[in-house]
Amino acid sequence: MKKIVIILSVILILQGFYSCTLDYLPAGSIEQEQAFQKIGDARALRNYLYLALRGTSNGAYFYATDIQADLLNATLSYGNVGGLLYSWELYPSDYTVEALWAGPYSSLKNINNFIDRADQIVTKDSTEAAELAGYISEAHLTRAILYRSLILRYAKDYEPATAAEDPGVPLVLHYDITERPARATVAEVYDQIFVDIAAAEVALIKAGEQNAKYLTRDCITALKAQVYLETHQYMQAAQAADRLISSDVYPLVTTRSALNTMWTNDQSSEIIFQPVSTEPSEATNEFGIYISFNGSVNRPYYVPQQWVVDLFGSNNADIRKGVFINQYEIDIVGVKYPDVWLVSKYPGNPALYTGYSNYAHCPKVFRIAEMHLIKAEALAWNGASTEPDALAALNVLRTKRGLATITAYGDELKREIQEERTREMLCEGTRLYDLKRWKLGVERKAPQNTAFVITVPAEKTINLRKAAGDDFFVWGIPRNDILANPNIKQNPGWGS
Repeated sequence: MKKIVIILSVILILQGFYSCTLDYLPAGSIEQEQAFQKIGDARALRNYLYLALRGTSNGAYFYATDIQADLLNATLSYGNVGGLLYSWELYPSDYTVEALWAGPYSSLKNINNFIDRADQIVTKDSTEAAELAGYISEAHLTRAILYRSLILRYAKDYEPATAAEDPGVPLVLHYDITERPARATVAEVYDQIFVDIAAAEVALIKAGEQNAKYLTRDCITALKAQVYLETHQYMQAAQAADRLISSDVYPLVTTRSALNTMWTNDQSSEIIFQPVSTEPSEATNEFGIYISFNGSVNRPYYVPQQWVVDLFGSNNADIRKGVFINQYEIDIVGVKYPDVWLVSKYPGNPALYTGYSNYAHCPKVFRIAEMHLIKAEALAWNGASTEPDALAALNVLRTKRGLATITAYGDELKREIQEERTREMLCEGTRLYDLKRWKLGVERKAPQNTAFVITVPAEKTINLRKAAGDDFFVWGIPRNDILANPNIKQNPGWGS
């Protein structure tokens, strides 16, 4: 019997915490000898890359860690959706911990197989050869993106002094079902990310464009900016971010209407890359935990804390107010509360409306506002000599969003950058990683109203406090993976 290679295998994509069902990509297996023959095979396999990017850059991959952090309060109607994350009572066989590990690794299995076997494809001319080389570069860049998502969630923050010893995640670079890899170090995982970035640069020649549905060279630069910042290579991070900013391909919008179009219709001059999602069936993940209408009744699961609302100011100067957060009447266990501020960043793209839910969006993997924030943070953390440039970078974003310029240096400048990142990246899944990178703890503050949020036990809900470096800033390795592979060692505080 011929050896079978699974080309389209299971990819775990969470629909949301409220669902106990995982969506599976329809399984199909093809014989190895037939899988890699002509350019059409490569095109079919390339589609899988974008399915993987879409599925692991959206929904719970964004909001799980935000629920765990310090931005939100659970309402009395939350039905324990994300409850273990919210109360920091996680364990290694938790549904979310397992699924957000399994999704990227399932995708990596197929990506690795494609990278290893793409040279078996026979191209008939130089045009097809260039097309194939481009697909291989896309595969390397996708692998880099997926490993970044894993290292952020399941390993310590990169520290230059200890990264060569700190356990990261297993590096699986070839399709081998018998392999039982141990965890690579944090440094080794980031080294591999840079190796894949370099491989992507070889033949990914598509120029950057607004609202790109497919990977471009600008995506390479954006990923570089992210990982240079995370590995404390501050000047390189600032330079990469500035290449995108100074290109003027992605100007920041300056009106509330334009910002609303970005988050409602997935169209903006600011979007560097959002994986292709042209049909409702492709929008597999949603954000119905923030605004949850059942007919005319709105029962959100999580609402922003008062300090988050206050970040947007008491007037309407900040154009993000009314787009990122907005006021609604809500109904919590039969009681109506008017004018409650909700996270409104994900109102649902009408083009992706399915008829039963309207909170689906194209995931925005890279956007220019984050590049402004990376430039400012990198220059501020680089040292006093580059603080003036950090302040200038921060003020560019502030003024485009309707805020006044500021003057700040030292720790005050860093705090202003942190606050601006909190406003701009609100509920995009970065908060827990930001706190970890900044060596800050989690400290939940006063709710908007204690009448409609979970308040007991207070130490696990509204008054939760976790010190910087708490074990649960780093997620545990799923128990089943440790049982199946004794070479994998668990993270501290997560048991066996």
